[in-house]
Amino acid sequence: MQILVTGGAGYIGSVLVPELLKCGHKVTVLDNFMYRQNSLLECAANDNFNVVKGDVRDEGILKELLPKADCIIPLAALVGAPLCNRDKIGAVTINRDAVALIVKLASREQRIIIPTTNSGYGIGQKGVPCTEESPLNPITLYGKVKMEAEKIVLDRGNSISFRLATVFGMSPRMRLDLLVNDFTYRAVKDRFVVVFEGHFKRNYIHVRDVARAFIHAMDNFAKMKNEAYNVGLSEANISKLELCAKIKEQVADFVYLESPVGEDPDKRDYIVSNEKIERTGFKPAYSLEGGIKELIKGYAFLSNGQCGNV
Repeated sequence: MQILVTGGAGYIGSVLVPELLKCGHKVTVLDNFMYRQNSLLECAANDNFNVVKGDVRDEGILKELLPKADCIIPLAALVGAPLCNRDKIGAVTINRDAVALIVKLASREQRIIIPTTNSGYGIGQKGVPCTEESPLNPITLYGKVKMEAEKIVLDRGNSISFRLATVFGMSPRMRLDLLVNDFTYRAVKDRFVVVFEGHFKRNYIHVRDVARAFIHAMDNFAKMKNEAYNVGLSEANISKLELCAKIKEQVADFVYLESPVGEDPDKRDYIVSNEKIERTGFKPAYSLEGGIKELIKGYAFLSNGQCGNV
């Protein structure tokens, strides 16, 4: 297939794009390279790879690239509550309006597979897993615009939305600001972390499993289309303090303390059911414990202060 991946040089795209090429697809990446990353250099030798440096909000570029695509994967986004709060205009124009522009310009025959976020559930009921039928209650600007983008895409039909859990794991375009990546980095480099609202729970998923989910959706598009799916590790609905305990199992001298004051800027607190996508035959292949081990090895030689979104 001919696949257009916007934001394809980002944290997820830098893992996904090489996998799509391995599957034999032709991939065009549209990215503004705002982090000056070179994470797709290995793809340059592949004749099925093409890259365009530009802004996903540029209608002229989209009009040129979209007609060639059988499938569109809009990864381009300002990801996370802190970054969206810092650039509120960008959060709206990139995370929602650029997706609406793609929907406007694309034909109904073209497939769209979009990642959103299960932070759209906001604060869930204690002990009750959020399913795709649960009410959406996004608290942050990031959650709100991503849920609006999801509705735009699903309303047009011939599309799939992935409500991703908090992603973790090593990527050629690394991010240290994601919770597992961040806490593990602090354990390795600082040996301590102060946790705000440590009882807050959320779900997690390895970045390579996210890439696998996109490929699974492409292979099973007919039976999965026009639906939203939670994508996470069913055994990893855990609190921040429980996450710290798992990291301490592998970094023995890691000390973590819960602060009695202060708030988490990303207020998500919920557990999630991933049964719907599991019923389609998708199962994650990477555990949280394995991801922590992988991060510890990576951080032995990674100390780049640019590896974040904020």
